[in-house]
Amino acid sequence: MDQLTYDDIKAATDRTTGHIRPVTVTPVERPERPEQPYELWYALEYMQYTGSFKARGAQNFIQAHREAGTLPDAGVTIASGGNAGLACAWAAQQQGVRATVFLPSVAPAVKVAKLRGFGADVRLVGAEYAEALEACEEFAASSGALAAHAYDHPLIAAGAGTLLEEIHARIPGLDTVVVSVGGGGLFAGVATAARQHGIRTVAVEPENSRALNAAMEAGRPVDVPVDSVAVDALGARRATALALHAVRENDVRSVLVPDGEIVRARQALWDHRRVAVEHAAATALAALTAPGGGYRPGEGERVAVVLCGANTDPGDLVHPAGS
Repeated sequence: MDQLTYDDIKAATDRTTGHIRPVTVTPVERPERPEQPYELWYALEYMQYTGSFKARGAQNFIQAHREAGTLPDAGVTIASGGNAGLACAWAAQQQGVRATVFLPSVAPAVKVAKLRGFGADVRLVGAEYAEALEACEEFAASSGALAAHAYDHPLIAAGAGTLLEEIHARIPGLDTVVVSVGGGGLFAGVATAARQHGIRTVAVEPENSRALNAAMEAGRPVDVPVDSVAVDALGARRATALALHAVRENDVRSVLVPDGEIVRARQALWDHRRVAVEHAAATALAALTAPGGGYRPGEGERVAVVLCGANTDPGDLVHPAGS
């Protein structure tokens, strides 16, 4: 399956309602940029169970397989930069299912500790997501475990799309949603739901981890180098066919931002809002704050930025003198 439909997202909404935290949205006053004449909202999805939007897809995936009677005794397995593994382990624990999670060795220690707290069998393999994925696939084949995916599965993407349904319900007249992109699961779900409601999607990637942007240029998913401060969550070598189809079918703007702007956006969220998010979450905001390039909303445009995850070590955030 290389495309997602709005019916998929409606089904995911029915499955996950009552099992996930509804997103909180908040309007943002911007005294630091008063010259920008658009209306800005933050979608605080980092408050979701397990600290990221990934809980939505994992809950939808496991519930759909439970409904179908296709959950094996060996449980589920997944390869992840961290957040998808957390979500899978959490959803599996809720359903009384075993979870084996493969992570690259660069995964933050805070994510590894949380995974073990959810009862997962954690296995660190290789330096990149692709290496962890290969090990996960081998384990699934030998053990009979059900292989989930961090982003490349229609049930995962449909679960992520439930986020846009909630944002749309909470922000009347929303024009644009801004999301960061790794492999494209969140993007595919959000863009598919956004199209239903006439909302533009801005897909934001680090300059040196641009799987979706490269797929758009090539007309097909292609491998790209991965080198970014946000690599632990936005480190996919290639975008999914689901994501590429969503680009073709929807009103989408692709934006690349340098690592320096991602770091600055993350720091600004802490300085001005006391919000500590992952670099991946700050990537979306950097599209609006980066000088020169990025995305520039029009006058009166109503924009929501998805702050998608907060599984981070806040120790590298700079504390202003005297604080």
